[in-house]
Amino acid sequence: MLRSAFHILLKPVAYITCVLQAACSFMPLTTPPLDTARFGAIDTAINGYIAKQKMPGASYWLERSDMHYANGFGRQTFEADAAGITPDTVFDAASLTKVVVTAPSIMLLLDAGKLKLDAPLTDYIPECTGGGKEAITLRHLLTHSSGLNSGLPARPAWQGKANALRLACAQTVTHAPGTFFRYSDINFILLGLVVERVSGEPLDVFANTRIFAPLGMTRSGYMPLARINAAEIAPTQKSAEQPGTSLHWDLPTSHELRGVVHDPTARFMGGVGGHAGLFTTARDLARYARMLLNDGELEGKRLLSKESVALMRTVQSPDAMHYRRSAGWDIETSYSRPRGKLFPVGSFGHTGFTGCVLWIDPFSKTFFVFLSNRVYPNDKGAILPLYNELGTLSAEAVTRFDFSKVDGALTPRPPLAQATP
Repeated sequence: MLRSAFHILLKPVAYITCVLQAACSFMPLTTPPLDTARFGAIDTAINGYIAKQKMPGASYWLERSDMHYANGFGRQTFEADAAGITPDTVFDAASLTKVVVTAPSIMLLLDAGKLKLDAPLTDYIPECTGGGKEAITLRHLLTHSSGLNSGLPARPAWQGKANALRLACAQTVTHAPGTFFRYSDINFILLGLVVERVSGEPLDVFANTRIFAPLGMTRSGYMPLARINAAEIAPTQKSAEQPGTSLHWDLPTSHELRGVVHDPTARFMGGVGGHAGLFTTARDLARYARMLLNDGELEGKRLLSKESVALMRTVQSPDAMHYRRSAGWDIETSYSRPRGKLFPVGSFGHTGFTGCVLWIDPFSKTFFVFLSNRVYPNDKGAILPLYNELGTLSAEAVTRFDFSKVDGALTPRPPLAQATP
């Protein structure tokens, strides 16, 4: 199994000299923030899924304080001569778009006084009325409590953001806004369109100039083929079926998605959606997570206000909802697998359909990134148990922190009797 050389960075540790029976030894004054002896178990877990061909390759990044462990595993495809994965390999991040692009874009506009979270959606998209949608606020969209359906219909065939808006605004709520949790791409499609309406810029341009450039996320953005060599991008699904019979009915037969967004709705929208379309690397996502752990600042430069970061780090779901979400992020729902067995409730994160995770624990100041192309070549790679395993293993690598006694952590809620529809 090909694996890139891993990286462990740690600031120098002070040493003292001990003199005993004329022999000298060196003893560290402090324990490193991560236990390097635990990294092997992480490697084994990821390589195990690659060996079973659940995914061709993956990139992983674990960071705490001034130390990080980064590694690439496997190859871009299952072919023996395919390029190996590194922490700088570009992946289709799927729904991580929601929390790396759209949620912080909303927060930036909130910081600028250009919108309010509890204002009706119709304040910003007046034509989105009828079917109970007048009661939907931006907070409802951010917490997936709008009552809207999960996604837009793929057929009859459609293209363009105008048609995406038309289809989203044709939806009828199934539950009163604020009363029911349903994870929905439509929520973030609408939020992305709000960003465009309020800022006067396309979402990809806004993200590039207001998020990626300030944070030094040099390999992140929509439609990567315009700036990144295709050979540096891990491909996702291949369609070997006749047009009209697969998920990718809009693509030519046997087309490989490399640098073209996997999510069909984002593709219909031209590659840029509030719900999907982001391509990024583990290294870039580490910079983003570092900023959130540092209350909106990175390397002395402020991106978001402390108040906006708090909205993304704390529960913002309506009181009536059993499941808990922040402004964009998962905290305690049926999607919380990457929390694992040790990270406390109150840590937060998100996943992506292509096989991606970003999970952040503000209590221990730890985060981990996992990027894969588990959908290559046929969307059959099942890796959900790995998310839970990586969450547990990542927390087990944390030193000098007792996860059984965490000040400020939330009390876990009992699981619902049956899954929500």
